[in-house]
Amino acid sequence: MTSLSATPPKRPRDRRLDLFRGLCMLIIFIAHTPDNPWLAWIPARFGFSSATELFIFGSGFASAIAFGRTFFTAGFWNGTLKISRRMWQIYWAHLCLFVVLAGITVLAAPPGSHAMQALAYVVSAPAQAIGGLVTLSYVPMLLDILPLYIVVLALVPVMIAGHRLHPVVPFALSAALYLATWTFGLAMPGRPDNGQPWFFNPFAWQLCFFLGFAIGLGWWTPPALNRPRLVALAAAIVILSVPFNFWAFTDHLPWLVDIQVATLPLNTWTNLHPVRLIHFLALAYLTLSLLERARFLLDTELAKVLTLVGTQSLPAFLACTALAWIGGIALDIWGRDAGTVALVNLAGLAGVVAAAWISRFYKSEPWAKPKPAVAPASEAQVAAAAEAPALDR
Repeated sequence: MTSLSATPPKRPRDRRLDLFRGLCMLIIFIAHTPDNPWLAWIPARFGFSSATELFIFGSGFASAIAFGRTFFTAGFWNGTLKISRRMWQIYWAHLCLFVVLAGITVLAAPPGSHAMQALAYVVSAPAQAIGGLVTLSYVPMLLDILPLYIVVLALVPVMIAGHRLHPVVPFALSAALYLATWTFGLAMPGRPDNGQPWFFNPFAWQLCFFLGFAIGLGWWTPPALNRPRLVALAAAIVILSVPFNFWAFTDHLPWLVDIQVATLPLNTWTNLHPVRLIHFLALAYLTLSLLERARFLLDTELAKVLTLVGTQSLPAFLACTALAWIGGIALDIWGRDAGTVALVNLAGLAGVVAAAWISRFYKSEPWAKPKPAVAPASEAQVAAAAEAPALDR
């Protein structure tokens, strides 16, 4: 039996993690803006995986740093309490985000717009929808990431307790949950009216989360970067996936789509098909190996902006979701010509960065910093101040 007193070593915050999480936020904004022409150029159009895998994996790694060691330094129950507090915060953030988006839709969205269609169930059955929203049995379109995060965080104490029994137990539990989604249809209901599950099945996506979590806590050490054979294998996987996903190939060679459908009929987002996970791991290994040879890129101004967004993940995510919703309404009203699309996208991306900056500013608590000390006035200055009114007279 492994004791909880065996505290894993504290890991310094990895700038690469924050940089890529920030990049995910900007990609998510583009991906969540309905009928956004810029969607044709996001990384998901060049391979089987998307920014979602990176975001969930990065969240697992970040959770290991933020919460994992607490179980060992403060005890199991204190670690569980810390996790539950974060779950409570995310739960309320999810509800507040829905209220904001619903209010924006009522005030600004034209009939038939994407926003109105997304909330059609709320309009048709408000009582059931609100009840489902509160119990997380109704998860509206584009609002499925935060509920997913709540469920995977709830599994963290289970994995910690399993690791206390044996180091292999959390990996076995994660694999069992993943297999249960494919074998027994284990899922969370997402629509009370038709039984449609959550778009991202948390019992499948926890596998990606706990891969990052295990690395963050040191439960698993991934292969060293820049191994020639692994780099070649990762590059081959990434390159060979491009023709089956990039529209420049599939639009002109439809048989590529036929091959993908025939060989990967279940390559869905919901249950995290293994091909998506393999592609993500290959892409991550290849990217990190290349970045290891060019670490100066982490000091560029662009990297600093992405890192800022990545360090403020929850406020940035809320902002990118709200701004994508607003951007979709704007495009429905103004049209989708190149100029309008560029304006909406650039304004939205700038808004996400601004939200991250504002969040960091408030977290710095400038009001709590002592005012700079004022040097006492000299005797000459006091005398001059006393004589000034007489001279004016």
